[in-house]
Amino acid sequence: MVFAASMNETDAQREWRLRVRNLFNGVASRYDGARSNYPAAIVDWMVATARLSHQARVLEIGCGTGQLTSQLATHQIKVTAIDVGATMLELARVNVPEPNVRFESTSFEDLAASDASFDLVVSASAFHWVDPAVRWTKSAQLLAPGGWIALLYNAEKYDDPIGSRLLEAWISRSKDGGAWTRAPRQTVAEAIEASGLFEPAIEKIHKDRLSIPAERVLSIEQTRGTFLDYHAATQRSFTDELRDIVGGATHIAVTLETSVTMARRR
Repeated sequence: MVFAASMNETDAQREWRLRVRNLFNGVASRYDGARSNYPAAIVDWMVATARLSHQARVLEIGCGTGQLTSQLATHQIKVTAIDVGATMLELARVNVPEPNVRFESTSFEDLAASDASFDLVVSASAFHWVDPAVRWTKSAQLLAPGGWIALLYNAEKYDDPIGSRLLEAWISRSKDGGAWTRAPRQTVAEAIEASGLFEPAIEKIHKDRLSIPAERVLSIEQTRGTFLDYHAATQRSFTDELRDIVGGATHIAVTLETSVTMARRR
C-alpha cells in the first residue's frame, strides 16, 4: 500500500474519500464473505513487537466485519474497534462476540478518547480513508508513551494474464487514464517517517499461495472502493469484463501478500 505524497487534500479528493468510505456499508455481507483474514504469523509478530500484555489497550480503526478484530481478540487484549458502517459493525459483533472487544460506531476523526489511552493503534486496509490532516497527529496523541502504530494491508496478486488484464480493466475506466499508477507515492514506512511523530518504521511481509473460487475473485474486486463508486452501468461492464478475464476457470491462482508496518511513538 502507498499513500499520496502530499498530506494536503483538494476539495475534490476530500469529497471522494468521504463519499467512498461510506459505500462499503452497503456491501457488508459481500465484503464479509470475500475479504481475507490476516495471517496469524503477522498478527502474532505485531503483538510481540508492541509487547502487548493481556491488559494492553488497542484501538482498531476501520474494523469492517472483524477480519483483524477476531484475531486480536484471541490475544486477550482490550480492543476498541471502530467503524463508520452500522451494518459492518452488526456483522462484526456476530463474528467477534468476545467480551474483551468493544465496538463503537464512529469515524476516527470523531472518536472521543483521552490522550495516551492506547498502547497500540492499528488499522487493517483502512487507514488511507482517514483524513490526512489528523491521521498521524491524532494517532500519536492517543498513544501512551512507548505505544505503537501498526498498519496492515492485504494485496491479492493474481497470476498473469489475469493480473495484467485486470489492471487494464481498472485503467480503462479511470477518469485520469490511469494517472494514479504514475503519481508520486509514499510507502507506508515513508509516510510514517514524514510525519515526524514516530521512530523509524519496521515491516514484515507474509505471502500465501492460494487457489480461490472464481466467484470469490469477483466479490473481492466488487468490494473495492473504486468499483463501489462506479455508476451502475460501469459496474455492470466491469463485472462482465472480469467474468471474461476469468473465463471458464472455477478457481484462480493468487498470491496473498500481507504486510504490517509498525513504528513506536517518539
